[in-house]
Amino acid sequence: MGLFKSKDERRIEREMKLKQHLRSIEKSIRQQEKFSADFIKNAQQAQKIGDQQQYLFIRNALKKTATVKRMLERQMLSMKNAMVISQQAQASQQFAESMQLMSKQIADIFGELDLTKTQADWEKAMAQAGSMEERMEIFLDSMETAGGEGASAGGQITDDEIDRMIAADVLAGEREELAKLDQLDSQIAKELGITRQKD
Repeated sequence: MGLFKSKDERRIEREMKLKQHLRSIEKSIRQQEKFSADFIKNAQQAQKIGDQQQYLFIRNALKKTATVKRMLERQMLSMKNAMVISQQAQASQQFAESMQLMSKQIADIFGELDLTKTQADWEKAMAQAGSMEERMEIFLDSMETAGGEGASAGGQITDDEIDRMIAADVLAGEREELAKLDQLDSQIAKELGITRQKD
């Protein structure tokens, strides 16, 4: 073990000493109980043989033993109560230390928080975003212009061809819808038993 003990090591050492003292007191109480049992037995023997002087002497010894036992029991009770209070104090100390750490952390956060700089950064970011939007619009316009110029070059598909493709697709869709309607009419007529003449 090092020359200097940590706070926890000193605390554990103190707790161990306290427990040793408690065990020592408990042992002394048990000894007093044994002494009392022996004195009671001896006092009964003195009464039995009619030795009043010996009986009074033993009775005084028994009274002292009972007094010592009661004192030891009070000491043990006081130590146990002190240990409980110590544990409560440790819990309060841990709470206080935790609160101190949290308050320092909160203070550090607010100390580092610079709203003026945050506002300046925000305004700068908004200005950059607006500038970026303008540049993006210019870029997209230039792309569309370049795309339009490329389409008019030889061998490329013209706008008229695209229009015809769209119109052809619309016509195909209309024909499909008409075919479905014809099929539906035929089915209805069949169910009604009417033979429908084709146009």
